[in-house]
Amino acid sequence: MRSGVPDGHVGIFHETTFYDSDEQFLSVVLPFLRQGVAAGEPTVSLFAEHNQRLLRDAMGPESGVEFVDGGGHHLSPAVAIQRHRQILAGYVADGATQIRIAGEVPHPGTGVPWEWWARYEAAANDVYNEYPMYGLCPYDLRITPEQVIDHARRTHTHFVTAEGVRERCDTYQRPADFLADAVTAWVEPLEAEPPLVEVADPAPHQARQAVTTLQSLARLSSDDLNGLLLSTSEAVTNALVHGRAPVLLRAWAAPGRIVVTVSDHGPGPADVAAGLMPAAGPGGLGLWLAHQMCAYVSLRRSAEGFSIRLVAGSPD
Repeated sequence: MRSGVPDGHVGIFHETTFYDSDEQFLSVVLPFLRQGVAAGEPTVSLFAEHNQRLLRDAMGPESGVEFVDGGGHHLSPAVAIQRHRQILAGYVADGATQIRIAGEVPHPGTGVPWEWWARYEAAANDVYNEYPMYGLCPYDLRITPEQVIDHARRTHTHFVTAEGVRERCDTYQRPADFLADAVTAWVEPLEAEPPLVEVADPAPHQARQAVTTLQSLARLSSDDLNGLLLSTSEAVTNALVHGRAPVLLRAWAAPGRIVVTVSDHGPGPADVAAGLMPAAGPGGLGLWLAHQMCAYVSLRRSAEGFSIRLVAGSPD
């Protein structure tokens, strides 16, 4: 028997809530966590330092809640999904019939580009649906942009008021529908300038060589550079094998940063979890590796075709 969700519900139950004070945050999240502990369910808190401290102080020691550092967990959407699924699988293996997880997703109000986290919130409805997860995603109205609030209402099936009343989100969209019309690509300032590298139909090794020429300006760490080169090679391979010619590689650089785009005239991957889960379809492993290794990855679809943007170094 699952507590707090409609009778017979299977898979993920995905809620959001908005708050504008620490007191309002506690008024919604504390009951969520306490009810999980009281029901004997694994209960996880996934917040950054300030909100974790509020919850720890309110619940006291030996609360029964597993506190996980939200900053470390949410390094990127692909990393978060991998860790989330490990947590869920471990609890299910131990016999859990429901796992409660409350946590905040990064966004521009916390200094993080939003596009791939919007994709994450939509894809969560699919990639966690094999588990009995009860998820609560609060957003702080004091720092959250309006677009993020709109997307939260469109990627969660339910909304919880400050008084604890649950309502269905009548604006909810299935992941594929949401991604088709709601998510717009993050604007990259460097792309306002002419690219320093532009190569048509490059072989993967030519793409790596072209991007390497920018290292003298960017001076990335060896890990960042190697991750970008592997991701570029995978992106070019995907475009050549699964996309539609012509393929175009462009790249820009600034001290501490390199931006690479690979575009083709195909429709791009159809899977909503492309890049967020390994091998989620043709080219899925390469996209997943890019999401693991780059500071930021952006997928763009238009009437002209599909492109992927890879950012190494500083993502903003």
